[in-house]
Amino acid sequence: MDKYEPSMEPAIVRINPAEDEFQDNIRRWQAAPSVEAAENGMVFVIFYGGTAPEVPGNYIKLVISYDRGETFPGDSIVIKHPDSSVRLYDPNIWIDPLNRLWIFWNQGRGFNDGRVGVWTSLCESPNLSLHLSSWSSPRRIANGVMINKPLVLSNGEWLFPCAIWISEPPAEEHGLDHEYYSNVYVSSDCGKTFALRGHADIPNRSFDEHMLYEKKDGTLWMLVRTFDGIGESFSYDFGRTWTPGRKCHIDGPCSRFFIRRLSSGRLLMVNHYQFDERIDIEDIRRQGPVKSWRGRTNLTAMISEDEGDTWTNTLLLDPRNDAAYPDATERDGFIYITYDWERVSEREILLARITEDDILSNCLGDASFLAHTINKALGK
Repeated sequence: MDKYEPSMEPAIVRINPAEDEFQDNIRRWQAAPSVEAAENGMVFVIFYGGTAPEVPGNYIKLVISYDRGETFPGDSIVIKHPDSSVRLYDPNIWIDPLNRLWIFWNQGRGFNDGRVGVWTSLCESPNLSLHLSSWSSPRRIANGVMINKPLVLSNGEWLFPCAIWISEPPAEEHGLDHEYYSNVYVSSDCGKTFALRGHADIPNRSFDEHMLYEKKDGTLWMLVRTFDGIGESFSYDFGRTWTPGRKCHIDGPCSRFFIRRLSSGRLLMVNHYQFDERIDIEDIRRQGPVKSWRGRTNLTAMISEDEGDTWTNTLLLDPRNDAAYPDATERDGFIYITYDWERVSEREILLARITEDDILSNCLGDASFLAHTINKALGK
């Protein structure tokens, strides 16, 4: 008989849970938000947290706005694993082309058990998100970690950027050495089934956190977080094979970034721009799983008119240190951008609501706002 593995069992979805452990005044740490917006003005922001950073027992929390992100009155969805040895982390939320709301999260034992797993629960209608019966039972769709949104290709397929992290010291042995890359999973049937399609091997990658983008000529561009900035690889066959990884011309302080085509056809990127420090790689390697990162300043929204070769228009979102880990979505003329700030001390999840014109003009419009704190952990 196979050994029981709790991380391979589903977590539990709760609607507006009343238990103390899920309340803002108890939680002492939170991070890595993701955002989606529906046509009816609802905005969903999801993040993970708990009583301590990046440890077993961490859970997922989703908060909801009904007025395009201006207020978040308290409704929430929480996902937690019943086994205390399992942590849930790095969630992502996505509305697919069929207008269905997906929650993705990763679960494994400890910081990194070498296999982890991407799990999902699906709501057929975002308008019914507070009815538990509207949500599908959690299911595991891939090995590894996925923190960023899927990409819908021009041929109708959906690509999912999942990675099995290279860990120090080595993680447990699960026979997955052939998957220790920045991987791409595919669904060709609108999320019914998933399969590993291909992978890129990026030098100096750090927690991968890769994003995928399809250029107008059909080339797929993969951008990957690395210790020395951002790495890149290209695919010309819808993600089956990838060019040898190399350093990209876009810079970064070894942190999560966001890239996606806007409805106008321009390219949006949210990244640290003209940041003031670089990490000390040896210092990072000496630290434990929870690290102190440098250079995460000047979080900026940028627009490219030439498929990412240059970024001539910028809008500073937040200049502060450790305002980081952005995710974004576009809906009804607005761009919603969420990120976290000072995970251990301030413990804030923030939201910006801007327009494409705001970035092009470097001037905020009347309906836009920046650095709006939508959730703060207050545990002592």
